Amino acid sequence: MMLSHNDEAHVHLPNRERLSLLAAAILLAYALGQFIHLPAVDVGAQLPGFYLAVQVNVHTIVALIVAGMAASGANWLLRDHPTMRRGRMAEHWLLPALTAWAIGMPLFQMPPTPLWWIGFAAGGAALILVLVAEYIVVDPEDARRPLAAAGLTAAAFALYLVLLTALRFTSLRLFLMMPAVGIPCGLVSLRTLRLRIPQRWSFIEAGLSALITVQLAAALHYWPISPVTYGLALLGPSYALTTLLGNLAEGEPPRSAVIEPVVVLGLIWGVALWIR
Repeated sequence: MMLSHNDEAHVHLPNRERLSLLAAAILLAYALGQFIHLPAVDVGAQLPGFYLAVQVNVHTIVALIVAGMAASGANWLLRDHPTMRRGRMAEHWLLPALTAWAIGMPLFQMPPTPLWWIGFAAGGAALILVLVAEYIVVDPEDARRPLAAAGLTAAAFALYLVLLTALRFTSLRLFLMMPAVGIPCGLVSLRTLRLRIPQRWSFIEAGLSALITVQLAAALHYWPISPVTYGLALLGPSYALTTLLGNLAEGEPPRSAVIEPVVVLGLIWGVALWIR
């Protein structure tokens, strides 16, 4: 695609050295976490009616650290963008942090086999692509912005599917599974809607999407279904709700706004039923 002189003035990419250093630091943390073994610590609290206990291990600590590294690293990269306004920098932290966290969920559950290294490399590539896309969407005049925004949306929901599948493998108790499903859903929906409607934050819409998805997760928690089926069963409504709310917020009539979400929901649930 040929770019005009005006378009070329709005073509920006992150600093390669900073990008490489950030990705390498996050992947190194995951690689070291695979081979460091420390005793787990049980953290609990007596609440009215039940005892809440959470096990904290090295994987939990590494996941939190790399999520923070990704958010702060995205901030570090974006500071150099010529059109970045400091007040809008926080919105670009969400997906890098979620990406870094989601990479670790399957890696920590796999032994160090060749498949682990394939997932390790794929995770690194996904992280770099998300960071580059976040850098591109900063400039509303960049001709590549629509493609980068579509890529970020696809990456966000793909990562959410990976996260849901990995969570199902962990067999968490219901009261721990619900926030683990709901919080990432809210963040993915919030970032997706922000990309579509940059004029405002869609907290209510994202919260509604997360609430309905959590209710479905609670209903499916004890069903004897595979982790992939579980992930797809929740991915469908979360994507459909986010898309529907985005369409309505952009002023589409309800009849046309509902077509794409219903079609995508039917396709995803059809795949879920086929592979169950």
